[in-house]
Amino acid sequence: MKIGFLGTGHITSSVIEGIFKSKLKIKRIYISPRNRLISKKLSRKFKKVSISKNNQQLIDESNWVFLAVTPKVGHKILKDLNFREKQKIVSFISTINLEKLKKYTKNKNITRVIPMPFIGIKKGPIIICPMDKKVKKFFDKLGKSIQIKNEKISKNFWTTSSFMAPFYHMMLNTSDWLVRRGVNRKAAEDYTREFFLALSQDSIFKNKLSLKQLTSESQTPGGINAQALRELKKKKFYKIQQKVLNSVFKRF
Repeated sequence: MKIGFLGTGHITSSVIEGIFKSKLKIKRIYISPRNRLISKKLSRKFKKVSISKNNQQLIDESNWVFLAVTPKVGHKILKDLNFREKQKIVSFISTINLEKLKKYTKNKNITRVIPMPFIGIKKGPIIICPMDKKVKKFFDKLGKSIQIKNEKISKNFWTTSSFMAPFYHMMLNTSDWLVRRGVNRKAAEDYTREFFLALSQDSIFKNKLSLKQLTSESQTPGGINAQALRELKKKKFYKIQQKVLNSVFKRF
């Protein structure tokens, strides 16, 4: 199979990295020339990656086309490109819905997918909407694919993906606190990374327990975890989190 990526940014780079770490059988990957730095880096690293002269050439030579441009660029360029009627289109564009994508591309064979940067190490959830067996089979090799029937429901997952930066900032804030207390910067960041990684892995290992149960089991009466949770709730930390999610959701 020959595939093409319209847009060569961080997500495209991560997906391609994941592909070459997987057992997917790809004959050729065409990438757009827009981001010269990333395009050249990928073509030098992987022999099967070729930089197309332009977006239309990429589409013409690909069986599947992955839309990995920003919404602003998507609105601008998609309607001027020619896609084949039965060509498979996989869209990574967050705020352009299926109706608009079909109108722009004059193609009904479209699936929206939410990949995260860690797809490059074949980790994390990958939301697929609408359900598509071939697309699921493809992304099963790159992480944990989850199919959603309803596009309206899928918007909720797009929303929660906005919490990558806040999560990393929480890690930064934690390590900064340690540094202010006299801990070496590298030791502080190493500890923080391992701590949050272990928490995430433990939640997967204990997947028979609900997240509510895990929250309860991580506390002892009068303990430091109970204190931290109580004080954060009192400060309405988690209510603010819900408000932020609601605010981001409005963009979809």
